[in-house]
Amino acid sequence: MRHLELQIRLKDWFFIFIIALLFSTLLSIYSYYLIGENVVNAIFFGLLLGLDIFIFSMVFITYLNNYILPKLSKKYWLFLAILFSYLSGFLGTLTTYYLCKIFNINLIDKFEQNYIVFALFIGFLTYFVATLLYQFVKMNNKKEYSERLLIDSRLKSLQRQLNPHFLFNSLNSLVELVHIDINKTEDNLMELSRFLRQSMNEKALNSLKDELDNLKRYVNLENVRFSDKIILHIDINKEFYEYKIPKFSIQLLVENAIKHGFSKSKKSLNIYIEAKKSDKLIILVKNDGKEIINDKFGIGLTNLKERLEILCNGEIQLVDNSEPTYKITIGKCNENINNG
Repeated sequence: MRHLELQIRLKDWFFIFIIALLFSTLLSIYSYYLIGENVVNAIFFGLLLGLDIFIFSMVFITYLNNYILPKLSKKYWLFLAILFSYLSGFLGTLTTYYLCKIFNINLIDKFEQNYIVFALFIGFLTYFVATLLYQFVKMNNKKEYSERLLIDSRLKSLQRQLNPHFLFNSLNSLVELVHIDINKTEDNLMELSRFLRQSMNEKALNSLKDELDNLKRYVNLENVRFSDKIILHIDINKEFYEYKIPKFSIQLLVENAIKHGFSKSKKSLNIYIEAKKSDKLIILVKNDGKEIINDKFGIGLTNLKERLEILCNGEIQLVDNSEPTYKITIGKCNENINNG
């Protein structure tokens, strides 16, 4: 992993760019104002100075962080940081001086006559400002990294809570089946193997296609226990197959339907799954089993709700109690949090 101190993102550079322009422009306006010079020239000079220092800083720091510092001991970092920060201010000031000459921007007499001295001074000033910005970026990186670790830890904890009883039930059913139909037992063992292989991969997100494929294996295995009474109806356009969703999202709802939905008055349990797209992906999971009396979420649904929020800025809602129907909303998924 790269050192947190060396990570500067695009939004950090944008922040540094704005600070550089504001600082140099305000300093220039103040200097020009003290001697009664045209403020317009002060603004041009300040913006140009800020831009030049920023460009040198970005080039030097990017090269330093990517190619030099990672290869060196940390004891050399401070010296090189001081040197390159100083050079950014010094060279940026010299560049600004020559550009002002080219574009006929009026300069303060003292600056024009002693621009080398001013360049040396601004070099030191740039170092002190860079030190403050460095501390800000470092603290911000540490904060975000800590939050990331917390989310990863929380997500892993949630995933470990997924119901393990299915494996025990499947194995018990296959033990009974082996005495009845050895070929069917072998087929179902292969299904169980594929199911577990897909379930145990180190991903928090699955493509919708992979999720549905594993769901079919799950239902096939459950039908060993329920004598093919579970009937799965999937009506999802293939254009949605590559969408990412949290692993086990749909399976958990199907598992709940099987656990709580079977009615003695019916010979089968039909489970309907469909998807549609508005600004977000909507997945509906419905069954024709028992009515839901208590609509309070238990551990499993609360788990799913949290994973949807963490991973995909999504949510889950119970939209119909009488004909049990859940709606999963999938927003923009975070691919970076992807460890199981």
